Amino acid sequence: MNKNIIYIGIAVLVGLLGGYFIFGSNNSSQPSHNNHQEEATADQMWTCSMHPQIMQEEPGDCPICGMDLIPAETSTDGLSADQFKMTENAMALANIQTTSISDLVTGDEKGITLSGKIMENEEANAIQASYFDGRIERLNVNYKGQEVRKGQKLATIYAPDLVAAQQELITAVSLKESQPILYKAVRNKLKLWKLSDNQINAIESSGKVQENFAIYATVSGTVSEVMSAEGDYIKQGQPILKVSNLSTVWAEFDVYENQIAQFKKGQQINITTTAYPDKKFEGTISFIDPILNAKTRTVTIRTNLNNRDHLFKPGMFVTGSVASKTKMKEQLVIPASAVLWTGKRSVVYIKASATEPIFEMREVVLGSATGNTYTILNGLNDGDEIVTNGAFTVDAAAQLQGKKSMMNKEGGKTMTGHEGHVGMQMEVSKSFQKDFLPAFIPYLQMKDAFVDSNASQVSIAAKATNKILKAIKTSNLSTIEKTHLTKSISILDHLANAKELEKQRIHFVSLNENVVALISNFTELNTEIYVQKCPMANTNKGAIWISKEKEIRNPYFGDAMLTCGSVIDTIK
Repeated sequence: MNKNIIYIGIAVLVGLLGGYFIFGSNNSSQPSHNNHQEEATADQMWTCSMHPQIMQEEPGDCPICGMDLIPAETSTDGLSADQFKMTENAMALANIQTTSISDLVTGDEKGITLSGKIMENEEANAIQASYFDGRIERLNVNYKGQEVRKGQKLATIYAPDLVAAQQELITAVSLKESQPILYKAVRNKLKLWKLSDNQINAIESSGKVQENFAIYATVSGTVSEVMSAEGDYIKQGQPILKVSNLSTVWAEFDVYENQIAQFKKGQQINITTTAYPDKKFEGTISFIDPILNAKTRTVTIRTNLNNRDHLFKPGMFVTGSVASKTKMKEQLVIPASAVLWTGKRSVVYIKASATEPIFEMREVVLGSATGNTYTILNGLNDGDEIVTNGAFTVDAAAQLQGKKSMMNKEGGKTMTGHEGHVGMQMEVSKSFQKDFLPAFIPYLQMKDAFVDSNASQVSIAAKATNKILKAIKTSNLSTIEKTHLTKSISILDHLANAKELEKQRIHFVSLNENVVALISNFTELNTEIYVQKCPMANTNKGAIWISKEKEIRNPYFGDAMLTCGSVIDTIK
């Protein structure tokens, strides 16, 4: 009996202890769980499904459209407010490429390397011209590159004017004794037409008038241009051939504006060429162009080279190396393809993580343009990894996620599209305007397709617009013209390939910022065009477009908000 009581007591004690550990432990952990819930609630942000830039700490109504706010997605990736992430698949599809600025830093303590070209020595060039009116009966030297020697027969010309002069000479010969002054005057007249003494004596001795006369080379050299052809009627002084003496040539190099102070006349320059990689040539700077090329921001320097062995051919590319007078400061250089422009702002996207596709927008201050690159004065650091291909796609991703972007400087604050293009003043050449304006017709068709919310017609019109822009030759374009053209083509490619209308409209926003910045500086328009803006487009940041009609037809909302917008500028 006593044993049973003991067993029962032990069982009760074990039960009490078990209950304490089980329920007591749960009770002690409950406050911690409640604390986490309170912390999560405190950190919860609320947003609008139609206006993701709205972020509030408490639920309620959207201050823009009045819709109920919904819980915003909380990021567990540890990203800052300005950073956003792209998927690996999106990166691959858009061919997004990045480059570390460390690989692009320039600066050379040993010297400056220049690119140049061999040119004809214009001081040694000569024009072989006709000294009298006539018709070319035969052209003895008739192709470029042909060698000629002084005194060589170049052409035979039928010269009616010389017929009368010869008759005067034959008459004057008979009066040689009685009228010596008249005789000398007639001979001198023929000499002024570059007839030699032998030719004049032949006329005197034969007593016959010649109809055809030979023209002889006055210099030796190489024919660099044939300027007339057999059968041509030419005037006195009209060029027949251009002859270059290639025993000396010029090597000309382009020097950028920020390098001018490093050069002076008489400075030694070492020259190499791919044609003779095992040879080095030396020269001295003989000329520095006093006028800066406004398009390329360069000046030309020149050196004279001895070319008796005819190693150098005009048009040949050469490289020059000049010892630096001072230690060149290292500069950050980035490709032009990395820069997005909107108004006065220049934007670059950096890859914020070495292992993940996380990006962030940076505003930069550009320095001089050198070819297809820009120097960076402010905004980037050595070691930053930047997007060098696919920057527009990255920008579109930033806009979709409500982050800072080319169109959205503050990442949620409203930007008027018009503010960007008005502030950008640029000089656009007439030839570029003439080539660009035909694209305006399919552009308007694309705008109308957006009004009709017809995605397939948008794609067709975008391809037609792009076909015209891609046909524009870029060789003579300024850096600004080339950059805007390249970026317009890139946007149109993305726009044409997008299948969904909303994605097309996102690209249309960027396209208009680029195109309006250009066209607002055009001077060759033959009609008024209107810059129009919808303040509610582009997630209430505003977006612009171009129209030939003053009446508003909104391409960003179509029938839903057909007349939303206003004319903000008229380009005449």
